[in-house]
Amino acid sequence: MARPVGAVRPVTVVAHRGDPYRVRENTAASIRSALARGADAVEIDVRLTRDGVPVLLHDDTLKRLWGVDRPLDRLTLAEVRELTGAEGVPTLAEALEAIGGGHRVMIDLPGATEAAVRTIVGTVHDCGAAERVYYCAGAAAMLPVRAADPAAEIALTWTTLAPPRPVLLDAVAPRWLNYRFGLVGRALTERVHRDGLLVSAWTADTRRTMRRLVACGVDSITTNRVDTLVSVLRGR
Repeated sequence: MARPVGAVRPVTVVAHRGDPYRVRENTAASIRSALARGADAVEIDVRLTRDGVPVLLHDDTLKRLWGVDRPLDRLTLAEVRELTGAEGVPTLAEALEAIGGGHRVMIDLPGATEAAVRTIVGTVHDCGAAERVYYCAGAAAMLPVRAADPAAEIALTWTTLAPPRPVLLDAVAPRWLNYRFGLVGRALTERVHRDGLLVSAWTADTRRTMRRLVACGVDSITTNRVDTLVSVLRGR
């Protein structure tokens, strides 16, 4: 059914790594805080420990968040627990449980190898979360996701105004194109929608930017300030 002319598109509120302005990012506490403030979905970053366990961490070391200059891929899960504490870096399985079945999960895959992608996708399925998870990153990570799970929902991160080549779109088969907020304008969203895809924008933290993105017709906004975005959407 066609959308009525002038109809307002619903906008998904995606919490960027949880609620990082209040609680340390990519932790269970940060996830819970974001959901309490009205997030529809939570974006998390997933990497593997040395013993192959998917955990939540954006950087390749623990230095920025935990003050420990140790690469994650050289640490076992037990060592990560020891260095960050019981409420520190959660596993992907723990994060999926914390988010619960009523909300969606956007999994970003920074620096993921094909083997890591297979492990992460396998964990999602083992947790029974495939229906509420979607994946985001560039083509280098999304192609292995598509190979690992032909039914996976994908938000292909795209960093230029030039559209992805049709051959890439055919191979990745994304549902979303995921753009940095500064690239998004009305012409871009209209073009993407004409192509049958949804538009996700990241990472918008000011009311002015949020309102502009809503006016441009985006379908999803990723933010560090969930409560602000919820307020903007309620007031529109």
